[in-house]
Amino acid sequence: MKTIARLGIATAAAGLFVGLGATAADAAPAAPAWHPNPAVGTVFVQNDAVFGNQIVSFDRLQDGTLRQAGVYTTGGRGLALDGSVVDHLASQSSLARSGQSLFAVNAGSNTITNFAVAGDRLVRHQTLGSGGQAPVSIAARRNLVYVLNARGGGSIQGYLNLGGSLVAVPSWHRSLGLDPNATPEFTHTPAQIAFTPDGSKIVVSTKGNTSAFEVFPLGLLGPAAKPVVSTFAGDVPFGFQFDAAGQLIASEAGPNAVASFTVHPNGTLTKDAEQATGQQATCWIVVDGTHVYASNAGSGTLSGYQLGRDGALAPTGVTTTDAGTVDAATSADGRYLYVQTGAAGIVDEYRVAADGGLQKIGAVTVPNGVGGEGIVAD
Repeated sequence: MKTIARLGIATAAAGLFVGLGATAADAAPAAPAWHPNPAVGTVFVQNDAVFGNQIVSFDRLQDGTLRQAGVYTTGGRGLALDGSVVDHLASQSSLARSGQSLFAVNAGSNTITNFAVAGDRLVRHQTLGSGGQAPVSIAARRNLVYVLNARGGGSIQGYLNLGGSLVAVPSWHRSLGLDPNATPEFTHTPAQIAFTPDGSKIVVSTKGNTSAFEVFPLGLLGPAAKPVVSTFAGDVPFGFQFDAAGQLIASEAGPNAVASFTVHPNGTLTKDAEQATGQQATCWIVVDGTHVYASNAGSGTLSGYQLGRDGALAPTGVTTTDAGTVDAATSADGRYLYVQTGAAGIVDEYRVAADGGLQKIGAVTVPNGVGGEGIVAD
């Protein structure tokens, strides 16, 4: 078995590898002069441009506002799924960070890109095949990376992260078995892939194409041959994150709601609580400590909730954003929330109050960012 594994990795390096080599940043400015409001962190945003995907880096300043620091090409193209308007990938987590690595999907090229991170600057290190069609979401944990491919019935592909370099493992490829012809495409392709907090499982949300969560237990030989499927008819599970207790908090585009779930050791899910947002196109979710924010693309709003015991969700208010509210991320200290709004390619900036309330403190425009998704913050 060890010999087979070594052969699989060697095949990955020879066959699925597209490019390797340090590539200098293509639009990184000189180090900024002294500023009265210094940078204390970074936010990276993907624009998913169909003519050439780019990552835009922003300095997070001491007051929480953002200042553009650079623009970096991924070496691949973005994609607009059929029927999409402000959310071209119709997915969550198309950009993922792990330590000093940043991973991006290039849905129009069927590739992923691996960047080395140095502060607010990026160096493109690799571009590799995604093992499927239209990669839309990516997850990273320790020495593992998995990508979700949206087209062709959906699939996942796994990689080993060996000292900052990715190697695709062919035996870690799994089909989701979804209907490849289901329409409209942007509501019937899978939305997100993520690790459970303990790293024992991979979870995929399928949206309207079976309206389910597919859970792959992970072992020494990679994912289980077939997923454990929990179907929630009509719910259209979209984006999800885990809270500190390990509960899965998800947006449901069917009823326009937010729900909490328990992921059991055997891979099944049960729903613990659900709250309707009263908004339109509730599709993305971000967890900030005990606070939850759902993005409502059709309403241009964020719905806030307080997490309670056993997954209880108490509404904390609705906040207006720019049009086309999509993917979001919080700063590591939980004090700031950054929300992509796809209608005009804007990132809205908010300060998070102790009670979960949001105060808008500014906004920045992402170059070529209309319809873009994918944001991470530190």
